[in-house]
Amino acid sequence: MKIFNACWPEKKQKCYEIQRKNAKNLDLKFNKQSISIIAGIDLSFPKKDLALAILVILSYKNLKLLNVFFHISKINFPYISGLLSFREGPIIIALLKKFKGNIDIFFIDGQGIAHPRFFGLASHIGTIINKPSIGVAKNHLFGEFKNPKSFKGAYEKITKSDKILGYVLRSKEKCNPIFISPGNYIDTKTSLELVKNTITNFRLPEPTRLAHKYSQFYKKKIIYF
Repeated sequence: MKIFNACWPEKKQKCYEIQRKNAKNLDLKFNKQSISIIAGIDLSFPKKDLALAILVILSYKNLKLLNVFFHISKINFPYISGLLSFREGPIIIALLKKFKGNIDIFFIDGQGIAHPRFFGLASHIGTIINKPSIGVAKNHLFGEFKNPKSFKGAYEKITKSDKILGYVLRSKEKCNPIFISPGNYIDTKTSLELVKNTITNFRLPEPTRLAHKYSQFYKKKIIYF
């Protein structure tokens, strides 16, 4: 997996400029003929100044967990809404450098283009690693939507000025929905389809659910280290 050099500025205005510029160059077409290996990425914060990034590798065919990687690093950027990729991105990229195999699709706990500057964490990571990526967020950040009906599989569009940014999906009956948007090299409909295909009996799709599960597991060990 080729990883391009990335710029991680400290000033907000420069971060905004990077997002606006790169959003214009996103490729939101999906050209993958077959999907074999998928991955999930999630972060947790064992301590105030410490981040733990998790990468889980799965088989797309049967959602079998194949491997787990983690990386622990100091945080050098404050939490600012809309600039999550500048806080979490460097840690994720350091984690991805530990994996040498091929991954077809990345499911990332964060936003794709459903973002104020149409360039959230999933888009940012997808462009750096030059791979298809999907943002699977637990909470709404940007765009208008109607709440989907209460049954599992119900969904509604996330829009801004009549542009479809993604979908809000009721992944589990009577449970809070999740927010899906394309990151890079994938379209909105395919993003929704792939997330639906990787949901079992839980709210989150297996890639980000397992990444979150392992982030909490390792987080507890680090807290007491």
